[in-house]
Amino acid sequence: MSEDHARHAIKMAKKKIARDKIMSTKTGEKGLIMVHTGKGKGKSSAAFGMIFRCIAHDMKCGVVQFIKGGMECGERNLITERFGDICEFHTMGEGFTWETQDKARDIEMAQAAWAKAKELIRDDSNRMVLLDEINIAMRYDYVDVNEVVAFLQAEKPPLTHVVLTGRNAKEELIEAADLVTEMELVKHPFRSGVKAQIGVEY
Repeated sequence: MSEDHARHAIKMAKKKIARDKIMSTKTGEKGLIMVHTGKGKGKSSAAFGMIFRCIAHDMKCGVVQFIKGGMECGERNLITERFGDICEFHTMGEGFTWETQDKARDIEMAQAAWAKAKELIRDDSNRMVLLDEINIAMRYDYVDVNEVVAFLQAEKPPLTHVVLTGRNAKEELIEAADLVTEMELVKHPFRSGVKAQIGVEY
């Protein structure tokens, strides 16, 4: 073994001891409130990655889509066609607000989605519930952020994870969450005239 490799091995051994010591203190387990927000791509994609992890571990879970409606959605197709027995999937939105152009209808649909979300979260057999694009509904006050936070704090079962996605997450939700990830936009093909593509965006 060269001197450089030997130094590296000693350094990594010390690092492992320190890391193992830190990890030994992390013994708690709880259902997390997780928020994916920001202008960058990947908020829903990351959330669906966790849903598929739950499915892979045979953990019951659920999805409520607040905004996305009739458009094709690969993850919805896969879940409903192959994993509907373990993951409930409810598409409750009818499209983005600039597409529907009907505020009263948008509010009605958002409230219906929130009612379904509460039903899924209250069911403690669900290990994870994804509320996709709920942050958009809260941004426009179609769903009251204070009601959402109060419900999660009072009624979410102790081991149920809830993931809330969408841009412009409100501060009240961020404060209440256990984990918040902000997707930062650095570069996006849309700005170069590239449309949303199957397999990438949906």
